[in-house]
Amino acid sequence: MKKNILILVLFIGLSGFSQNTSEEVNDSIKSFTFQGYGEIYYSVDSSNPANNEKSNFLYNHKRNNEININLAYAKASFNQNNVRANAALMIGNYSQYNLSAEPNWAEFIFEANVGFKVSKKQNIWLDAGIMPSHIGFESAISEDCWTLSRSILAENSPYYETGIKLSYTNKSEKFNASFLVLNGWQKIKTPDYFKQPSFGLQLNYKPNAKLILNYSNFIGNDRPDGIDSWRLFHNVYAIYEPSNTFGVIAGFDIGMDKLDPTIDGTWYSPVLIVKQSLNDNTKIAVRGEYYSDPKQIIISTGTANGFQTYGLSSNIDYDLNSKIKFRIEGKMYHSKAKIFANENQNYTLTTNMTIKF
Repeated sequence: MKKNILILVLFIGLSGFSQNTSEEVNDSIKSFTFQGYGEIYYSVDSSNPANNEKSNFLYNHKRNNEININLAYAKASFNQNNVRANAALMIGNYSQYNLSAEPNWAEFIFEANVGFKVSKKQNIWLDAGIMPSHIGFESAISEDCWTLSRSILAENSPYYETGIKLSYTNKSEKFNASFLVLNGWQKIKTPDYFKQPSFGLQLNYKPNAKLILNYSNFIGNDRPDGIDSWRLFHNVYAIYEPSNTFGVIAGFDIGMDKLDPTIDGTWYSPVLIVKQSLNDNTKIAVRGEYYSDPKQIIISTGTANGFQTYGLSSNIDYDLNSKIKFRIEGKMYHSKAKIFANENQNYTLTTNMTIKF
């Protein structure tokens, strides 16, 4: 509890500092920037779980019938010439549930990385530390995503990663490529049973201001050494925004791994999101998705059919001002197995308010 209070005070303090002193800093420290973010939510789940925790494949907005903090963080960044660095501490349900397998000291770390520009003529950087994942179009920060909640695809692939990243951006800034050496599949501390590093690749192309094309992958071992297996995972997506008021995201994940020495399997997930602005302050978005993991490589259900679930959600966002946003979302899941309090279907209604400095 003392750690939570300390981080919350730091969050409020840095937020105030970024507002009140930005005009007073001198040139010698203008390379530092400070940022604060907070997200408070209330959610109701039709399965009404006895422990007030939603399904095991969800890690954000996890608590049922409670007013809670999903994510709050305070971040400091440094960027000057050929050096950059980020450090951020966090609290909330995202930290509590998504980092539950990490050591206690790591549970509150949102980012901690440093980078160096390794070429004078080319835009090539070498970054190391705890960084946002190179996989997917959604992040843990709800305010940055088109939908209030994350897709099943995003909830069950890495939000963060620890390792070394070598990245290149061409002069037109239309193409970016990154190669990563990682501790593993969303891990800060490498487990004792890991003997080999994992690897990742990202290729991002922006042919024009309206379209983004991305391919990312992960190759590594996420099982104990007694299971001779390499996880092969591919993520592709396209973001198309033909105007300032309309946009479409199409994404697809597919992965292969072993559950144990005798069972191997493939999981995959397509997702489609459409957003539309109604006016300067109001937006709506609709998401359709499907996640298939019959061998329960990623999501365990304890049922014969494993995890095979459709999802449909719709949200409306209202910007109170440039820093505060109110959101409400209705969501439905339909599963082949009765994984929701002995039912096939599940419904949730979630509201949240985000503030970003």
